[in-house]
Amino acid sequence: MFRVTNTTRGTTVGDSIELADTSLKRMFGLLGKRGLDAGAGLWIKPSSGVHTFGMSFKIDVVGLDRDLRVIKLWRCLPTYRVTSVSLKMRSVLELRCGTITQSRMQVGDQLQVDPLSQ
Repeated sequence: MFRVTNTTRGTTVGDSIELADTSLKRMFGLLGKRGLDAGAGLWIKPSSGVHTFGMSFKIDVVGLDRDLRVIKLWRCLPTYRVTSVSLKMRSVLELRCGTITQSRMQVGDQLQVDPLSQ
């Protein structure tokens, strides 16, 4: 589990972020879940874009470059959609719908990802 902080805005993006860093975890992502709790999400690494086929709820999606700088935002992406793909995008955060607005995130913001101690 990880905590994601927006260091540009001084806000917490999530404090219960799971890592999807294997082919299997990336392939299934949030499929089968009925929603996300506040502060929860999925960090897909590597990823240059995502889809919401088969999902049952909207999500916020944050595209990040190699330095964890925000390069693209999708607010409340509906089910059965595909984000654009970017060669600059190295990872993606999938978050509860409304998280981008709540954390005041904007393109260009710097994020920090810290592991939570077990």
